[in-house]
Parts: sequence; structure tokens; C-alpha cells
Amino acid sequence: MTNKIVKLSRNTDNAPQSNLSTQSVAFSHYNNISGQLPVDAKSGQLVAGGVEAQAKQCLANIKAIIESTAHAMHDVVRINVYLKNITDLDAVDEVYASFFQSYLPTRTVLAVAALPLDGALVQMDAALSNGEGTPPQAACPLVKLVRNTDNAPISAVSTQSVAFSHYSHISAQLPVEPKSGNIVPGGVKEQTKQCLTNIKAILESITVPFDDIVKINIHLKDLADLDAVNEVYTTFFPDSSIARTLAYFPARSVVAAEGLSMDALVQIDATVSHGDGTPPQAVEDRHGLIIEPNNTDKAPISALSTQTVAFSHYNNVSAQLPIDATVGKVVAVGIKEQAQQCLNNIKAIIESVDHDMDDAVKLNIQLKDIADVDAVNEVFTTFFKGDLPAKTIIGVSAIPMDALVQIDAIFSNAEGTPPLV
Repeated sequence: MTNKIVKLSRNTDNAPQSNLSTQSVAFSHYNNISGQLPVDAKSGQLVAGGVEAQAKQCLANIKAIIESTAHAMHDVVRINVYLKNITDLDAVDEVYASFFQSYLPTRTVLAVAALPLDGALVQMDAALSNGEGTPPQAACPLVKLVRNTDNAPISAVSTQSVAFSHYSHISAQLPVEPKSGNIVPGGVKEQTKQCLTNIKAILESITVPFDDIVKINIHLKDLADLDAVNEVYTTFFPDSSIARTLAYFPARSVVAAEGLSMDALVQIDATVSHGDGTPPQAVEDRHGLIIEPNNTDKAPISALSTQTVAFSHYNNVSAQLPIDATVGKVVAVGIKEQAQQCLNNIKAIIESVDHDMDDAVKLNIQLKDIADVDAVNEVFTTFFKGDLPAKTIIGVSAIPMDALVQIDAIFSNAEGTPPLV
């Protein structure tokens, strides 16, 4: 692990602590916050009340963590909301508005099958700007670029695109036609096309090519629709002649959703490279910073995603299934073995680009059975020697290839991408 830039892994007593993850992991110009459940830090118990009280507690925990790092809620660039019931969203939004009054970060919302605490109705995690960087970087008062375009659906509770430093974050796009404000007619193919069209319109409005996407997340109501989604997906990627020559696909995760806003069948969000950075960084040629995609035959290779895509000071790792790369099949054993295989795949990928597991800043784990969380955590901790990364766990009703677990990750990349930054 390189020491050119140092991770800052921090906990505060003002939010619930866990011996299985770190509340906040800052690296370079971003800070990654673990999934926060509606637990009161003093009592260690689920707060009393309904979803409004629980949403308020999740956001209060995030706020306490952020303030403990000398930041504020207006530094949040991205927030993910996981609900047990999508019909609770209006109630959550009422609370949400009181925490984000002058500025709205990008946002993704989905209903999930289960959360890792009995009785929890909501969980949230976040990523925030970290303008001062991490040691030995010098502090730099970078400015967020917060932008919307009329060519994609505009939301009253989120911003379409928030750029900070060398990344731009795109809110989850529903299959909504921006002029009518309605879900497009047709099935999952038409809905997938509209989601991707909305993302493309947002990127075009900020003069960023579609192939500058480094990570994409697809949330599907029915995983049986994945082949149809992929058929449309390949008409958008690769987009440019250079990307086609390199057969470039971004890193990707596909997650089953129990419910989506507007009863949609699919939604898609994205993380995009932003080579020119945000003010007062000097504007440079967008390709002055190079996206570095990498695959290794020591982990499963997909025709529709790259295992890891490095850009600037982060590596974005595709969701890994418990597939043994030597045979191309899911390991036909229990949850511990499957979790170990997922993590072994991530380890092989990250070691292939000269990093190690302790460079991880954030892991996202999806479980077919939330009751398996203790078994997965037992395996999880064996892969790290230093401070544990930030982590979010959700329960889902299905995982591709009928797996029991799926894991994606974000890793630090202290050396940056060429030309070195």
C-alpha cells in the first residue's frame, strides 16, 4: 500500500460505532460514510416512532459523523436512501428537506428486501467533499459544481449532477420523459433506454462524453429483465470510436430493488470522471487525466463491465459475485464460502493493479438473506489488517446467478492516473 496519500479512518461517539466498519473514511478529496441505521448513539437502540423518526435519526447520525470531521451537510455530494417500503418516500422527503435546505446533493432511492437491523425502515449512506484532502495533500478550497438541465427530469429533492474535484456524480435516473414528467410507455427495454438517455442528456449539458462514466449502478425490479436491459445497454456502451476500439465498459453493479419511485421497472445512476476538476483547480485537457480500465484473469471477466476502473485517486470495482474464475461458476457452497469468494475476487482485482485490501475505502454488500450478515462479517474482517473501510449492507430478494451475496467496492489510488496528479 502506497503512503503517498494517507487514508483518514475516523469514528465519533456522537453516532453509532461498529467494530465491523469505520463510520468515515476520507481519502484525497472525498469522504465516504458507512450506512447509517436509525440507531440512537447513546442508547444503542432503534429509535421509537415511524419512518419519519427513523429517517431523522439516520440523517442526524450522518450529520454527527460529518461534523466530527469539521465538515457540514452542505459538503455532501451524494446520498443513498434504502427503504423497506417505497411508499414511505414522501414521509422521508419531509424530514430530508430539513437537513438540506440550501443545497441538494445527488441522490439514489430504492426499496430493499431487508435491512441489517430488525425493525429498521430506512438506512442511508453518503459521500462528501473533502476539499482539504488527506495528508500530505495541501488544503485546497475546491468548489462544488451543482447543475441541472431541462433535457432530463428535474427533481425537487436532488440535483442531477454534482461535480467535485475530479469526479461528477449523477442522481439516479428514472425512466421519465422530461417534457411530460411521465414514465415512458412500454416495457423494461423502453425504460432502460430512457434512463440512459436521461444520463446522456445530463452529461451533454456539462460537456462530458458518455464514455467518461467510470461506474454505473442499475437497480431492477425483476432480475429476470437483466438480459433485456443488457441488450439496450450495449447500444449505449461503448459510445465513442476510441471506447469501441478499446471495448471499454465502465465498472458496474446490478442490484434487485423491491420498489422504485413511480413504480418504475429500472433506475440507473452513475459516477463520471471529471478531468478538468472543479474551481479553483486549473482547467486542463479532459484527457489530461486518463481513465485506466483493468481486468485480470484471476477474477471473473464480464463482457459488459470492467473489473476495476481507476481515475484520479480512486479505483471503482464492479460488483463481484462468488464465481470461481477458473471454472466460471458460482461456488456451490454456503454463505461463508461465497462471501470469501467475492472478497477473493476483489482482492485479485485490486492486487492486479498493485494495491491491497487495506486500500479499500468503501464496500457495499448485498445479501439474499439478511440473517447471513453475521457469517459474512466474520469472513469480511479477515481480509483487512488495518482500519476497516466504510460499509453498507442491504438485503435483496435476488442476486444474479442465484448467488447468496454480491460485493462491490471503492479503493484509494494514491498514485493517481496519468499524468500523475
